[in-house]
Amino acid sequence: MKRQPNILFLMSDEHRADVTGYEGNEIVRTPILDELARTGVVFRNAYTPSPVCVPGRQCMMAGQRPRTCGCEWFGEDLAPGSMTFARRFAQYAYNTVASGRLHHMGVDQMQGWTERICGDTHVHSSHIEGRNKAAFARYAPPDDGTGKWSDAKEIQRAGIGVAPHILKDQLVLEGMLNFIQRYFVAPDYDRPGCHRPLLLKFSLHQPHYPYFTNREKFTYYVNRVQPFLNQELFPHPWLSMRKVTPGVDVSVREITRAMAAYYGMIETIDEYYGKVLKTLEQVGENLDDWIIVYTSDHGEMLGEHGIWEKKTFFEASARVPLIIRWPAGFEGGRVVTENVNLYDLFTTLCELCDIPAPDGLDSRSLAPLLHGERAEWNNETLSQYGNHLMIKWDHLKYQYYGRQPESVPADPGYKPCPYDPANTEVLFDLNDDPKELHNVIEDVNYAAIVMRFRTRCAELGFELNAGNDANTSTQE
Repeated sequence: MKRQPNILFLMSDEHRADVTGYEGNEIVRTPILDELARTGVVFRNAYTPSPVCVPGRQCMMAGQRPRTCGCEWFGEDLAPGSMTFARRFAQYAYNTVASGRLHHMGVDQMQGWTERICGDTHVHSSHIEGRNKAAFARYAPPDDGTGKWSDAKEIQRAGIGVAPHILKDQLVLEGMLNFIQRYFVAPDYDRPGCHRPLLLKFSLHQPHYPYFTNREKFTYYVNRVQPFLNQELFPHPWLSMRKVTPGVDVSVREITRAMAAYYGMIETIDEYYGKVLKTLEQVGENLDDWIIVYTSDHGEMLGEHGIWEKKTFFEASARVPLIIRWPAGFEGGRVVTENVNLYDLFTTLCELCDIPAPDGLDSRSLAPLLHGERAEWNNETLSQYGNHLMIKWDHLKYQYYGRQPESVPADPGYKPCPYDPANTEVLFDLNDDPKELHNVIEDVNYAAIVMRFRTRCAELGFELNAGNDANTSTQE
């Protein structure tokens, strides 16, 4: 029986796709990712299932859209024992090992991984029924800065330093390098475990805020980065909620410092990936025989459109980097422009490794695209957060904004968006408007495609009756 390939799954948190050398950014230093892109296949239009950490990651693991797997909000995790691609591969004799951030919020902290090493392995308690409701009813956070900082404060505090999540990443790297040596060599006991195929995930917290980097990287970037200035807020309640105004909320220099730190964090993750690859080669592994995947859970607005962080369907937030490299399986050095999604990775990895994909997935195999076969591809991708939905067909990106609940049990820090029945739909034509400045939802030239988007939106379970009495109450 032919041995199945090993898989190295590299993942970061909040990496904006265009802050990479291989996408043409001439400032950031990402030689490792650039080489993976040069020798692998780059998916230029890859999107997250949800532009928020937890649902985006769980949907990717489950091969499902948010509404399918019940992960529509920040704190909602997969049910214990859910089918993930880690569990599927374990069922077919793979050792499934993860080091670093998985960001599970429920009682099942393994979700199919047979081993977890170092890093963010603590169990969150949000799965305890009634806990959040009781905690916020009895011990509401005081108005003294307790809890998450504002985006303005994140920017003001950014710069040179070592934040807790950076220390975690250092431990994650150490654990990963030790595991590789133990698994493939076992120098102390001479009992390596590499006779079975391996699915190995190396998942970092960076470049997620708070934005900190070391002195050398900060010094390199601070006078080179080009912050987004003079940005007009998009006229939509959700797409302008996280606004930070240069010169009012923060200074231009503070924005520049935050951006420099963010770039430095991306260079750091690139260095860490290089150390992992070098250690695999050191123990005798031929990386051309490995399937190597790189991606992130979502992007970072970084001040574009006057907003920071994520949670929007702007390209900077919803689009993610995605590289798949396997010289032994397909030719590299290509860019795929079709619309794909992180939940497509489940079926893709199954097909590449000759493992039957379970029934009922939303996931589609990217294998035809990896082999240059594009004729039959359905060029749709989706992203969702709560009752907000994005559908992208070709270069057209439709967004529907329904009423959100006033509170979300899984996300007690959630701030509801004021519902505006006159602003439930947005449509961008990325060919004519790549910076996403003009909503063409009312343009008669797009009337036919808008009707198709609305039909698809309804098929996915999102109500479009924005004008009736049931949907016109405004949240405070």
